[in-house]
Amino acid sequence: MARVGVVTFPGSLDDHDALRAVRLSGAEAVPLWHGSDSVQGVDAIILPGGFSYGDYLRCGAISALSPVMGTVIDAANKGMPVLGICNGFQILCEAKLLEGAMIRNAGQQFICRDERLRVETRDTVWSCGFSKGEEITIVLKNGEGNYQASPETLRRLEGNDQVVFRYLDNPNGSANDIAGITNERGNVVGLMPHPEHCVEELTGPSLDGRRFFESVLGFLSSRV
Repeated sequence: MARVGVVTFPGSLDDHDALRAVRLSGAEAVPLWHGSDSVQGVDAIILPGGFSYGDYLRCGAISALSPVMGTVIDAANKGMPVLGICNGFQILCEAKLLEGAMIRNAGQQFICRDERLRVETRDTVWSCGFSKGEEITIVLKNGEGNYQASPETLRRLEGNDQVVFRYLDNPNGSANDIAGITNERGNVVGLMPHPEHCVEELTGPSLDGRRFFESVLGFLSSRV
């Protein structure tokens, strides 16, 4: 059975939701602590959403310096699947595993709503279970989810097929309607919406979130 680790940072809100989503997908969920440099031999890692300590400086800035992140960076550079959700996406940008940065939402308001996305590429370990062009519904909740990058970086992301998800109705001012991106290798993905909140009919607007976790398990099983 694949083992997927979920890192808890001080201020994490959705670590237990992510652990539950991993279990529902059929994998072993492994809690990881930000203050340890061990990831306990897991096969994939999730950085969950929340409001991490130090976000008053820049969202994710202090968390990116946590001991566990050194190990995460090394593992990601060797090909391990890593998913950053919301604050986890911000941490991935601060850790330079993904390009760009987050700023306050356009309108300076916190947004919480069901969000329609379009799948722009399935060529990542976290989106290979989708179809290109497919439209999905995923919960969104953030105050600093406005993704920005230099014109050169945006051109490169678009040209390299590294935009994974795009907003159909841009809620926060993100450049090019970007909701999620990947690194060139396709093993590291960050997105602002929360797939872990869309895995059960009782609590979510759809079951579209399940396929993020099923995608990575399908990828891992194909390597065996």
